[in-house]
Amino acid sequence: MSKRDYYDVLGVARNASDEDLKKAYRRSAMKHQPDRNPGDAGAEAAFKECKEAYEVLSDGGKRRMYDQHGHAAFEHGMGGGNAGPGFGGADMGDIFGDIFGNIFGGGARQQGPRRGADIGYMMELDLE
Repeated sequence: MSKRDYYDVLGVARNASDEDLKKAYRRSAMKHQPDRNPGDAGAEAAFKECKEAYEVLSDGGKRRMYDQHGHAAFEHGMGGGNAGPGFGGADMGDIFGDIFGNIFGGGARQQGPRRGADIGYMMELDLE
């Protein structure tokens, strides 16, 4: 199944400002929020789709990649790391904090530096 254009999902023009994106996302998220539409699988799918669209379009780097390559920029093997909306190793607390913080006017919580990726190396040592 092909994905809809993220700009169409949010109902904004390709040159929409960050503020326009935020307004469109809030409007769409509130309309399709699963708690407001219990048992409606279509609303849940639409909510997830608008969340995914906003996560890409609200990030300058991801938006540039999407504008150049479309959805292919976030498929496996392109874009590198966890840049895509698949949340490969993302912290779910950060994701929900960003989503609900944006909807209800709160900002992202303050936190220290993020932990880097683990590095593994095999070596042999002679103990004498």
